[in-house]
Amino acid sequence: MQNTTDNQTILVVDDDAPLLTALVDKLTREGYRVFSAPNAKEGLDRAVKHKVDLILLDIMMPEMDGVSMMKEVRKKGTWGKKVPVIFLTNLDPNDSEIKKVKGGETDFFLVKVNWTMNSLLEKIRECLKYT
Repeated sequence: MQNTTDNQTILVVDDDAPLLTALVDKLTREGYRVFSAPNAKEGLDRAVKHKVDLILLDIMMPEMDGVSMMKEVRKKGTWGKKVPVIFLTNLDPNDSEIKKVKGGETDFFLVKVNWTMNSLLEKIRECLKYT
């Protein structure tokens, strides 16, 4: 029986190296093809190059923040407009950075201090059901 995750690709973008490694390891063990980037500029390049099925994205990063990266992805044709983005952030849901995104496309926000790997996997599966 083929694993349903075998052909699904996920890009993880986070400047927190231990978290990035943990996410890549877990998602790979779950059967996803995983790409990673330590910053949003590299993440944008990898997202566009590989046309990933889902992006896990930190908001607060040096050089380019996650919101700016998502906005650039959204400009990349049909794929960019539709690719699901899950934000991983330490920001409060009422923070001005979060409010910049609310009201646009529906994206998920998971506050790093409040999520578990299992809750993240549930959100990923939920998003990928429709891709």
